[in-house]
Amino acid sequence: MSKSPLTKLPGSGLSHFDATGNASMVDVGSKQPTRRTATASAFVELSGAVLAALPTNPKGDPLQVARIAGIQAAKRTAELIPMCHPLALTHVDVQAEVVEGEKGSGVRIMATAATVGPTGVEMEALTAAAVAALTVYDMTKALDKTIVIRAIQLESKTGGESGDYIRPPAGTEGRL
Repeated sequence: MSKSPLTKLPGSGLSHFDATGNASMVDVGSKQPTRRTATASAFVELSGAVLAALPTNPKGDPLQVARIAGIQAAKRTAELIPMCHPLALTHVDVQAEVVEGEKGSGVRIMATAATVGPTGVEMEALTAAAVAALTVYDMTKALDKTIVIRAIQLESKTGGESGDYIRPPAGTEGRL
């Protein structure tokens, strides 16, 4: 089996590889539980016609269905991402809102996850945002095949050894 070139980099900082370069789940058993939160976002770019049709969607309100789908997805992240730990989430919130502006019109999704545990919830927040965006796509695809999902990204996190993080404005660095 060939090894990834990333495993050959000394001190690469990639935690999901063992000493031989094979994929491995990180052992978090010795870490102290702390409160951890993460917020992620996604954007679903929609045409004006699709935005206008949202309130009359025969499948139901796409924004409300997307919220529920995102919450459900956060709770199932460990089943989808192989090296994620199953977490006892203490809170998940997904918000979806219609936005219209210079950078495009569509649905902005913000997903927040929280836990008290030995590892972070970034993947749960990102999974919630991504699945909520996919749900908006699913519920509107009959009207337009040019829908674009973009900018699925971590906005912030708190807790853990790596400390707090807030996404900086484009082109700048940003660790707190």
